[in-house]
Amino acid sequence: MTVHPFIEAEKHAGHNAKRACELLKVSRTAFYTRRTSAPGTRAAPDAELTEQTTAVHERSRGAYGAPRVHAVLKREGAECGRRRLARLMRAAGLQGRHRRRRHLTTFPDPRAATRPYLVVRDFQPDAGALDTRWCGDSYIPTEESWLYLATVIDIASRRVVGWATAAHLRTERSPTHSRPPATSGAPPVQ
Repeated sequence: MTVHPFIEAEKHAGHNAKRACELLKVSRTAFYTRRTSAPGTRAAPDAELTEQTTAVHERSRGAYGAPRVHAVLKREGAECGRRRLARLMRAAGLQGRHRRRRHLTTFPDPRAATRPYLVVRDFQPDAGALDTRWCGDSYIPTEESWLYLATVIDIASRRVVGWATAAHLRTERSPTHSRPPATSGAPPVQ
């Protein structure tokens, strides 16, 4: 953390800069030298590189992070290191988009008996097999959290047999649970 802006603010407020430097254990010479000196040798190149970085980041519609922006700038002939570029992007408030973490929803019981897989990934509708094969389930990300939509769809007729929504994945409700029950658009499916 740099204390020079704090000392400068104290000086503008009418307080003694000498006392602020003593309390913060900073030499007055260093404070006044930094205050009157010109920007460092890297300030101008950093500003130019930040402009180039911002342009590349905007061209990618905010998707590129430091590694990709670095690769693009390198192809365009800019000389810079990836860590320096990452530091400048952080200072400018630029950040690439990243994929969401996969939301793990099913935790199988290791002691449960294995059920036979009867559908065998055959989702072709068969008119003679009404109400024999059902499928469904959906997880919808919202700004607050996940919305869990459980649907039961008949594969043959593509008719929605039943559905329910909830803010959780619990199958059994405890008697002390205070949330209202999940809304349902159809009677429970047997």
